[in-house]
Amino acid sequence: MSTTHSPNVQQAVSTCRPADVTSVELDAAALESTASSYLREVKAELADEGYQAATLAVTARFDENCSLATQAEVDSLREYVEAAAFLGASRLTVTVDTVAAPEKVRPALAALAERADREGVQLTLAGDAELTLPVN
Repeated sequence: MSTTHSPNVQQAVSTCRPADVTSVELDAAALESTASSYLREVKAELADEGYQAATLAVTARFDENCSLATQAEVDSLREYVEAAAFLGASRLTVTVDTVAAPEKVRPALAALAERADREGVQLTLAGDAELTLPVN
């Protein structure tokens, strides 16, 4: 059991003022790289144009019944968790349409969700695949 307390969002929001920025969802496929030097440039250009990345969206493929392929795909997704955190996006939306071996994918995505949580990013699933993340 964790002894840390979650931040009081209402208290933080009560002192907020409107900001002149537009929240956007970035498509990961449009990023040339997940290297921090490149992401730094993207973040600066977004800010210059009055945008703030709110969500990073990526498509994942789990169409092989192979633990190694599942792990390779999750390793790729982990890079996008880090990219979302670097860009200041609070959410990573992963679209999954087909899953060959749900019993291999579910625990891998659960571990990824834990990693995302540690990075301050909420992992959400979209798509046609019948997958859910564990509720904390």
